[in-house]
Amino acid sequence: MGRITLTNIDRAYGKVKILHDINLDVGDGEMLVLVGPSGCGKSTLLRLIAGLDRPTGGKIEIDGADVTEVSAAQRGLAMVFQSYALYPHMSVRQNLAFGLENIRTPKAEIDQRIAEAARMLEIAPYLDRRPGQLSGGQKQRVAIGRAVVRNPTAFLLDEPLSNLDAELRISTRAELAALHKRLATTMIYVTHDQVEAMTLADRIVVMRAGKVEQVGRPLDLYNAPANLFVAGFIGAPRMNLLPVKVRSVGANEVTVEGPGGLSARVAAEGTALKPGDNATLGIRPHDIELSDGGKGSLEAQVTLAEALGPETVVHATIAGDNKLVAVLKRQGVETQGAPLSLALPPERMHLFDSAGLRVASH
Repeated sequence: MGRITLTNIDRAYGKVKILHDINLDVGDGEMLVLVGPSGCGKSTLLRLIAGLDRPTGGKIEIDGADVTEVSAAQRGLAMVFQSYALYPHMSVRQNLAFGLENIRTPKAEIDQRIAEAARMLEIAPYLDRRPGQLSGGQKQRVAIGRAVVRNPTAFLLDEPLSNLDAELRISTRAELAALHKRLATTMIYVTHDQVEAMTLADRIVVMRAGKVEQVGRPLDLYNAPANLFVAGFIGAPRMNLLPVKVRSVGANEVTVEGPGGLSARVAAEGTALKPGDNATLGIRPHDIELSDGGKGSLEAQVTLAEALGPETVVHATIAGDNKLVAVLKRQGVETQGAPLSLALPPERMHLFDSAGLRVASH
C-alpha cells in the first residue's frame, strides 16, 4: 500500500506563509507530479511528506495512519535528491547497502536486494566503482537504486533529473517511467519542467505561490486549464493569450473581438460574461493554421522563424504589441518582417474572464 493523504496543510516560517491549505489524495501506485515555478512551495511540500520538516497546520496520513508527528525514519518512504547525495568514499555496492545495514537487515537479503536493483537499473557493472568514477546518469541511477532496495511504501523524488544534460534527461525520464510501471509503487515527483510532468504523471498538481491551482491528468490540464496561470504554464510552446472584448453573449457561445481584426465565436455554457467585458482568448501554437488571407484571417508580422525540419515555430506580432507563436507543419520559409495570414479555429480556442478563470473551451 502507498496511499498518502494531505489535509489542510499549511507551512509558515515566522510570519511568512509558504504553503496555504493544501489538500491532496495520492492513490496507491500513482505517479503524482508536483509542478510549478521556482519558489512555489513544491519542494517544501515534499519535505513535509518525507518527515524532514513539520507542517504548522493540517494532517499527513499514510495508508490511513496519521504520521504528521512521526519521524522520517519511521514513515517507510524513500527520497531521491537532486544532488544524488552519494557517499564519495564508498563503492556503489556500499552506497546501496548502507541504509539496509543501519536497520540490521541480514546480509543475504541485502545482497539479494542489491542484485535485483542493479539488474533493474542496469548498474551491475558499476557496483565496485566509486561515485567519482560514474557519469551523471549513472550516479542518478545509483541514487534511485538506493531508494529501490529499501522497498519503500512510496518514492519521493525532488527534481532528480535537473543535473543531467538534455539528451540524458530524456533517456533517464523514460527509464523512470518504465521503473514506475514495473514497481507499481506510489511516486511523488517534484519538477519545474512541465515537459517532465506531462510525460511522467498519472496526475499533475500545478502549484503557484504555495497554493494548488489545478489537479488533473496531463491532457485534462492541457485541454481544459482552469485559469490563465495553468494555461500559460502547461504546454510548450506556451499558450497564446490575447486580450479581447466581449461583443455578444448567446445561450451557448460568446462572440469576442480582439487585436488585428480578430473576431471569434467561442463555445460557452453558463457564463457570467456580458457585452463590453474584458476577457482573454487563448489558443495553443499547434492549433494555429496558415490562411489564404480571406475573411476571418488574422494578419501578423513575423519577428522570428525557427526552422525545425518538419515544422517551423513562427514568432509574430499582431497589431503592433500583441505577440503570437504558431507551430506550422511545414519547413520554414518565413523571414523577419514578412506578413503572415493565420487562421485560429474557434473550436480550439479557450476563453478566460477578467479574473483569469476559464469560461469556455473546445
